[in-house]
Amino acid sequence: MAIETYTCDQTALLIMDPYNDFMSEGGKLYSALQEIAELVGFQENMRRLLQAVRSLGIKVFIVPHHRSGGSDLAEWRFVNASQRKADEMQLAAHGTWGGDWHPEFGPRPGDIVVQEHWGQSGFANTDLDVLLKQHGISRVILVGMAAHTCVESTGRFAMELAYHVTLVKDATSAYNPESMRVAHEITGPTFAHRILDTEALIEELSLALPPDFPI
Repeated sequence: MAIETYTCDQTALLIMDPYNDFMSEGGKLYSALQEIAELVGFQENMRRLLQAVRSLGIKVFIVPHHRSGGSDLAEWRFVNASQRKADEMQLAAHGTWGGDWHPEFGPRPGDIVVQEHWGQSGFANTDLDVLLKQHGISRVILVGMAAHTCVESTGRFAMELAYHVTLVKDATSAYNPESMRVAHEITGPTFAHRILDTEALIEELSLALPPDFPI
């Protein structure tokens, strides 16, 4: 079924890091992302997009960051600053509320949960590429946290692996307006084939929706 540049059976939605610490009020990282998230309407846009995607039968892949379990990076060489900070903050730690899935944006029956990534790319040292290929996916839509780190790194890696990449610029967030601007106006166009807001993407996806579907 064609949806302009998208087809239901060859398109996947990738949700980056849908943990409470990343997406819920009171989460350790969400406190740094909340201002921009509220400005762009992240929560509501995620709800609308997920409703549209699931109604079409488009596959949803959960692409989670490694959950902390102590000083996991203590013996690592050349750990970058963001990874070190995450380890020190014990982001999404095992057995904590912060490490649980966001109640709305975490996996549902039929979703595919990818191996946890250690750095920023959902592809590096995980099974994401093979899972996408096994499901016949050639186009990926990226949402989640954060625009200038995991979303960007995963999208860039996807382009290198010859996937068609779409960024949804108001279904993500960043630490400040400049990081969001750079992610979508400067670095995003170097790897993403489409950069849309939720309204525009749903308008395209709605070509395959039943007439009475609430969008």
